[in-house]
Amino acid sequence: MKILLFGATGMVGSRIAAEALRRGHEVTAVSRSGKTPASGEEGGLTAVAADASDAGTVTRLAEGHDAVASALAPPRDGSAPAEPFLADNRALIEGVRNSGVRRLVVVGGAGSLEVAPGTELVDTPGFPDAYKGEALAHREVLALYRSVEDLDWTYVSPAPEIGPGERTGTYRLGGDQLLEGGERISAEDYAVAFLDELEKDAHPRTRVSAAN
Repeated sequence: MKILLFGATGMVGSRIAAEALRRGHEVTAVSRSGKTPASGEEGGLTAVAADASDAGTVTRLAEGHDAVASALAPPRDGSAPAEPFLADNRALIEGVRNSGVRRLVVVGGAGSLEVAPGTELVDTPGFPDAYKGEALAHREVLALYRSVEDLDWTYVSPAPEIGPGERTGTYRLGGDQLLEGGERISAEDYAVAFLDELEKDAHPRTRVSAAN
């Protein structure tokens, strides 16, 4: 499979690239810097400098690929993150749509997972202020994807705590609810879940969640 991956040099994106290469896929790794993500694999990887905020660029890059993956993140420069993150995802959706590629898998956020009926994690007392803006931006982007009916998108939420760790190859898959005891997932196991979703296309036009 030929995969176009945006945000390929970030903590999560680089692990998605590594997992895809491990499985024998071809990866076009896109980042603003154009640097090659540390993957531990030889061959099958092309690094490109580009910006997902331009729909025309997305279309040009996506043509000829089987699927598009996005590990884009909201800006973390202290500015309000929601609008620029929404703009990036609108351009991504338009660009993928115009390319003729139907499969789009997106790294999501955990803040919009339900901890009780009608109560999302980001709205609970004690949710860290430092992460609230980013969590709310991800929630708005999820709402955007839920309005898209002509692409086979899947939004993959990680557990609330995600970071570098061990690749065990195992994880639990859920939906809109925070999995019981599912407070953490290693970035490596999240990448396993992400690639499983990308390959199987088992949950089109919905959100799934993954935790250890």
